[in-house]
Parts: sequence; C-alpha cells; structure tokens
Amino acid sequence: MNRKTLVLPAVVGLLAPVLAACGGSDSGSGGDAIVVGTTDRFSVSDMPAPFDPAYAYDVGAWNIMRQTSQTLMVLPRGDGEPVPEAAEQCGFTDTGNERYACTLRDGLEFANGDPVTAEDVKYSIERVRKIDADTEVASLLSTVDTVETKGDREVIFHLNTADATFPFKLSTPVAGIVNPADYEKGKLRDGFELTGSGPYTMKAEVKGDEMTKAVFTKNPKYKGSLKVNNDKVEIVSFADADAMGQAIDKGDIDVMTRAMTPEQVQKLSKATDGDVGLVEVAGLEIRYLAFNTDAPTVKDKAVREAVAQLINRSELVSAVYGSQAEPLYSMVPAGITGHSNSFFNKYGDPSVSKAKAALEDADISTPVKLTLNYTTDHYGAATKEEFEQLQKQLNDSGLFQVDIKGTPWNKFRKAELNREYDAFGMGWFPDFPDADSFIAPFLDKSNTLNSPYANSEIINDLIPASRGEADRLSAVDSLTEIQDITAKDVPLIPLWQGKQYVATRDDVTGTAYVLNSSSSLQLWELGRGVSG
Repeated sequence: MNRKTLVLPAVVGLLAPVLAACGGSDSGSGGDAIVVGTTDRFSVSDMPAPFDPAYAYDVGAWNIMRQTSQTLMVLPRGDGEPVPEAAEQCGFTDTGNERYACTLRDGLEFANGDPVTAEDVKYSIERVRKIDADTEVASLLSTVDTVETKGDREVIFHLNTADATFPFKLSTPVAGIVNPADYEKGKLRDGFELTGSGPYTMKAEVKGDEMTKAVFTKNPKYKGSLKVNNDKVEIVSFADADAMGQAIDKGDIDVMTRAMTPEQVQKLSKATDGDVGLVEVAGLEIRYLAFNTDAPTVKDKAVREAVAQLINRSELVSAVYGSQAEPLYSMVPAGITGHSNSFFNKYGDPSVSKAKAALEDADISTPVKLTLNYTTDHYGAATKEEFEQLQKQLNDSGLFQVDIKGTPWNKFRKAELNREYDAFGMGWFPDFPDADSFIAPFLDKSNTLNSPYANSEIINDLIPASRGEADRLSAVDSLTEIQDITAKDVPLIPLWQGKQYVATRDDVTGTAYVLNSSSSLQLWELGRGVSG
C-alpha cells in the first residue's frame, strides 16, 4: 500500500464506505495476532467494573466489550438501520412502536458452552436496570417497561412509550447478553473479566490496577451475523500518542486508533511512501463544554450565555485541529437528521460587546472567575492546547479570569459525576448514529453527566415526541426545538465535530470498516494479506 490517505466518504445511514487501498473484508483469517494500539487506559482504582454492561459507558470500554459481548442487533457495514446479530429476526409488532419482539438464532452458546436463551436476554436487560449505575448507562433502556419471554428463543420488549430508536439501543453494549452464572443480578462484576457469546473471547493482561493489553481469540462457539477475518487480535494501551506512533513505525503494532495527535495525522496524510498508511473515516465525534448549573459561579444563565457569546470556534479549530475538525453549533452534529445550527442562530459571531451586555443586564461583576476542567488522557494530546485556546479567548475579552486544570480520566470522570466541577470539557461518541443519541444522554431525566439541569418540556414532551417518529425526518421539528432550548438555557456549549482516523501497516486488510461512524471498533474486519 502506498503511504497515502484513504478517505472513506459516507452519508450516515445511507451510503457505505468505498473500499480502496487498504483492502476489504474478504481477507483470509490466520497468521500472527493483529496488534492494535490505543491511548485508552483502563484502571479499576476508580472504576471497579470497567467492562460490565451495567456500568461501562465510554467509547474505550465499549470498544473492548463489543468484541466479546453479543447483542441482539448490530449496526451494518457503513452504518444504516440495525440488523439482527444474536437474533434471527427482530421488529416492532405494533403500529405505535411500543412492542418489539426478537427471535434468537438457533443453537446460540456462550463461550463456555452454556446455551443462550431468551431468559438470559431478559436477565441481562433487567440486571442493568436493577443495578442502575451512576454512569447512567441504564438510561439507554429507560423506555423498557417489561421483558417477556416465550420458550427458549423468543423475547418481547414492552415499552412504556413509543421508541423508534430502540433497535439501535439493542445494538449497544448495554444490551450485551450475559451469562447469569458469571454476572450476579444485583452486583457489578469487578475487575477486567469479560465473557459472552460474541465473536471473540478476551483475556486481560494486567499490571497493578491497570489493564495493559486485551487479547482477543476467535470464539469457536460463536454464531451470529459477523464474519471474523482473523484468529487473534490484541489491543495494547499506550501512555500517549507519541509512544503509540513509535510502536507502529517499529512494527510493534499493526494498527493505530484513537487518539492520534493532529501532527501525526497531518504527517501521515502528506507522506507518499513507506509502509504505514492513513484511513480517514466519516466521524460523529463531538466536543463540548458542560456546566454544573447549580454551581454558584455559573448558576446565573448570563454567565453561561457570555461564554457562549465569546467562544470563537473557527479560531479554536484552526489553531488546534486544522482540517481534522469543524466548528459545531449544536449538540447534534452535521450529517445527522435533525441537525440545526441553534447556537449560531442565537449568538451569531463572537462578540465581546454582546457578552458584556448580558453580564451587565444580570448585574454580574467582571471579570468573572472561572475554572475550566479537562481530562489529560482521554480525548487526545491536543486537549490541553484546546483549553489553552479557550482560556485565552475568554480572558482576552476582559470579562473573565479563567484558569484551566487537567486531570487524568479515571479521576476526572469520578469528580465530574460528583459535581465537583463548575465547568468542564467533555467529548462524545454517539451510542448510535441518530440525533437521539446526542440529546437524551445529556438532557433526559437520567443523564450521563449527572447534571442538575432539567427542562420539563424537553423531558416530558419533545424527547418522547421525537422517539415516536419511525421516519426520522418527521422528528425534525421536535429535535430542532430541543436544540433551540439548549442554546437558550446553555447547560452545554458545543465546540467542534471531528473526523476520525486509523493508521495501519500495509499488510493489514479490512481497515476500511474497522471503525464505524460512532467510533466503534470492529476487530473482526481485520485480516492479513496483500492490499491492493
């Protein structure tokens, strides 16, 4: 493979990526383990059950779990509507999108040989809801009322309200089917153990309280819709992107995933020779600022409005990420049905005079002292520079006196959930490619940020109305109104939408599909061979 960038254009839900330089999914299995590098770190010091479906709710953990935990549904290649995976067939059985029935494939087994039954599916869903972890991952199943089984293979979900997005939710790791023998009903599974009926079994290599490597071995018991193109894959955690880059240059790893630095991406995209190439995949990653709206420093909406009025997204993106990101004016990114530029519509271009007027009208003395918190090791090395830019923009206005503080993810996430931060930066990779996955996790009654912000119209009327529309174009009015209210109340400020990249050595095939638009790793797509 020439050392060049392979760009994979996609329209979410409509077009699959076009296969080119890095090979397709028909590559043969076998050979040595394919080694994938990541800067995601997994520790049990502050997150005791990082891979339990009832607890885990971040893209790094889900990328480990998807390889081993089988779900009823799965997103197809190139995205689109979910298709059956552990299920043989699934579908709504009523006109109101409130009764969803699935029939399991015949002969499903967990990796240890135990049969997978409808009762196991019911147990798995009810267990997540019973544990109701503080990560709020259970909120994805909030529309489930009861789960019914008929025989060993039929499971019926009775929903408490219409939810056209429910098939997508059944494709996420929160709906992973677990063996009751391994996962207690009311208790999280501590440590790095992870078992299921998916395409791989997983063994963790651990140093101290941290997992350094996940070794995935092809599961001979697996029955599902996925074609597994290799016998073994390893995911290795690196301390930073530079160390990961050195490893792929030396041949210690075969594939480099999140999170590469902007400099690494730029270098690989410009190179014309060598044995490492770059794949650019359509992405739905977003970054945003969030506020604890009960905190004294930002409780007055005028402070949050002033921040929104001052941030220059174009300048921020240009200075830090270049062509690898785009300014974002809504929590729903471009490319998703229902996207609206609500923050631009309300605030327009950055304006010190408008921000000053908002603070003066609220009788708020300036400069406003504020600390912006960010995580040092979860969203990539450029995060610090991003927050330095935000700090400069706000301080240069003369209206704010901003400090920034970086914290490792395992401590950052715990502090954020405990509402220890007044203002903080977060990233989001959607649970599934639908506007609901950029709205409900932050604005519904159980939100993943543990935010005190609650808007009754959004919660009681607009989210249910949007979920009631199987034709997502019919949900646009409700979705737009939600985004407009968010811009008005400012519990969150969207910053940018990013592309995603994979770097790969030239004897690895299948990289065109190893990531989908939700940044979900699909290791079964990788193989060894000679690329075209």
